[in-house]
Amino acid sequence: MAMKRIEEVARGIGIRRSELIPWGAYKAKVDLAIMKRLEKRRNGKLILVTTTNPTFEGEGKTTITIGLAQALAKLGKKVAIGIREPSIGPVMGIKGGGTGGGRCQVIPADDINLHFTGDMHAISIAHNLLSALLDNHIFHGDEFHIDPRYIVWPRVMDMNDRNLRNVVVGLGGPKNGVPRQDRFSITAASEVMAILCLSRNMEELKEKLARIIAAYSYDERPITAEQLNAVGAMAALLKDAIKPNLVQTTEGVAAFVHGGPFANIAHGTSSIISTMMGLKLADYFVTEAGFGTDLGAEKFFNIVGRHGIRPDAVVLVVSIRALKWHGGMSMDDIKKGRKNMRALRKGLANLAKHMENIEMFGLPMVVALNRFPTDREEEIRAVEEFCGDVPFAVADVYNEGGEGGIELAGKVVSVIHNKKPKFRFLYPLDVSVKEKIEAIARNVYGAGKVVYSITAEDDIRIVNKLGLDMLPICMAKTPYSLSDDPSLRGRPTNFKITVKEIRISAGAGFLVPITGKITTMPGLPAKPAAVRIDVDERGRITGIE
Repeated sequence: MAMKRIEEVARGIGIRRSELIPWGAYKAKVDLAIMKRLEKRRNGKLILVTTTNPTFEGEGKTTITIGLAQALAKLGKKVAIGIREPSIGPVMGIKGGGTGGGRCQVIPADDINLHFTGDMHAISIAHNLLSALLDNHIFHGDEFHIDPRYIVWPRVMDMNDRNLRNVVVGLGGPKNGVPRQDRFSITAASEVMAILCLSRNMEELKEKLARIIAAYSYDERPITAEQLNAVGAMAALLKDAIKPNLVQTTEGVAAFVHGGPFANIAHGTSSIISTMMGLKLADYFVTEAGFGTDLGAEKFFNIVGRHGIRPDAVVLVVSIRALKWHGGMSMDDIKKGRKNMRALRKGLANLAKHMENIEMFGLPMVVALNRFPTDREEEIRAVEEFCGDVPFAVADVYNEGGEGGIELAGKVVSVIHNKKPKFRFLYPLDVSVKEKIEAIARNVYGAGKVVYSITAEDDIRIVNKLGLDMLPICMAKTPYSLSDDPSLRGRPTNFKITVKEIRISAGAGFLVPITGKITTMPGLPAKPAAVRIDVDERGRITGIE
């Protein structure tokens, strides 16, 4: 299907030409002024797509998100989707492209996977401006008496580069700065990214930027972006990035692709402003939360949900190959399509926990089996029987587009209109930091206990001293296991979660406990996707999958 011009896509969803800021023929930004016009319009229904603990290759959650929306459109529904912008780091690493797959993609895919509309660059530069102003303040006399051992604001870049996890800056003599240890995170982990995605307008963006804690003085006073006079310039750099991006799916459904926080190290959902916009414009808005219910979905419920955005239904994506992997099979055997009903049935325990997690928040669900070519009917029947009374649908949207998701779309609509959500938070904000962490670890992960390092204990002391203990929790954890150890497959029990440190994101409004061996700067694999990518004389890119 040929791409529609972006003006036609916008018109189809109710966006006026005056509210559109074209970025070429097939992508655009939407002016935030549209929200004033739409403020009295009733919201559509919000569908959240999540998954079980995935394999390292993913289970097609984005593809299902797009396919479900295309199927709803085929049923005559007014629908739009909201997904995150891909980070170039994973595109060049093990994951490849982040725009869906097969007949269910957001397009133009190459543009979206690479520089898109420049949002990632703007976030990186705004973040690094604060780093530069902080070091410049120290160089010119250090009025705030900053303790260089407690500078907590890293630098960022949108690339996987393990060599930058720990660096020394300011070398080369007095004219080149003050030497100190520093670190890099990937842009998706930047607090500026989280702030952008959790802000409703420019005023709120600036309020949140002002609260960023960049460092501490020798007497443990927090030094903020406001004190370093960084807020105005940071906001100026983000003035276009805060506006949602509009593109389309392969079947012409309007798609908001805006913001890109990872769910394993950040909160894992696209911007609330694009979600708010989509809910006003469409009768059904389909969005995704990164990785499984233990990460993106839990954070959607407990963090995004506190901004008043709550799903009407949840689609839980599962694949036969992920169930076999959680049942003990190797990925080589799984890719070869080898039958192993014992492993499949053992892996169903992982699915069971994720179903329980959704029920824990009081939300109706549909289990969607993302069909792969190696799946057998016997295996599919075993999963359907296991789901019992929970609605179940097989989706083959990768090969068939929206047509392959009709059954899923019908069951989602039925659930929305027949089962009223009874949403509830996992924890109140007025309990202690440890109580909130342990509520997630014990209830969502199934952990036996939580242990804290000396550093984490000191971090909690500082959180309490600053009066930030009322903030919600944004756990940083491996996505490949319910535990903090990626080698523990299935549904492990009586395991411990180890909290190494707790980072304060005062601007974004949450605390980030770092667990296990998680890092906020990924590395490239032995065979990066980048080595397969090329471009010809006509500008056609190959190798991004």
